[in-house]
Amino acid sequence: MIKSLKKILNRSLLTHIYREIIQRSIIKNSMVSFKNDYVHFNKSIKNKRFQYSAPSHPILNDKTPTTPFEPHYTYHPAWAARIIAKINPQTHTDISSTVSFCTIASAFLQIDFYDYRPADIRLTNLTCKTANLTNLHFESNSIASLSCMHTIEHIGLGRYGEPIDYDGDLKAIKELKRVVIPSGDLLIVIPIGKAKIEFNAHRIYSYEQIISYFDDFKLIEFTLIPDNYEELGLIENATKDQADIQNWGCGCFWFKKVL
Repeated sequence: MIKSLKKILNRSLLTHIYREIIQRSIIKNSMVSFKNDYVHFNKSIKNKRFQYSAPSHPILNDKTPTTPFEPHYTYHPAWAARIIAKINPQTHTDISSTVSFCTIASAFLQIDFYDYRPADIRLTNLTCKTANLTNLHFESNSIASLSCMHTIEHIGLGRYGEPIDYDGDLKAIKELKRVVIPSGDLLIVIPIGKAKIEFNAHRIYSYEQIISYFDDFKLIEFTLIPDNYEELGLIENATKDQADIQNWGCGCFWFKKVL
């Protein structure tokens, strides 16, 4: 066990060193560019309208031909917002999704946001409280519109201070299904591809796993954020085959509770 762990750590160290070499090369080139820009900027000053001092926090990595973005956390809240617009609930409950989704959506409807580590955010139409996803305090069949996005994959790995539990994700899924009302809507977002655990970061699920875990719910829509999102963008009404070939895809599932 110890030898196996050492091998894993050694491989991780070599990967880290390689990335560090590449990163230092990029930083060196960026510093040269920054120095040239700094000299040019100082020469361009005609009228000192601002207090000005030597730079203490240079930004070195924003000169890119296009605006970069993280695909999962850009696309999945956008997907969820569009689904909620279709559902048009009076109140939407979210458990542990990205706070940017909840804060923006609260501009249009009441959002009740719960997290294991409660967020101290104060906005109109937004309430922030604490909840344990493996033991929710809500009554059964009590929530009409519910989301839990890019969260289930973490439960039980200890990353956020929660108890270690190999089946923590299954307990969370059971609780989510329990609290949704009959004919209620449930939005689930998870990493999708070939099933594996990358401790202590997350789990990756296969399409079949998620469908089997929610076999007592009706799948209304499956949307995929693929590995090659730059080329394909968001794939609406994606197929199982498309999900199965992903390494680090993002599966967006809209389920409805069967009566």
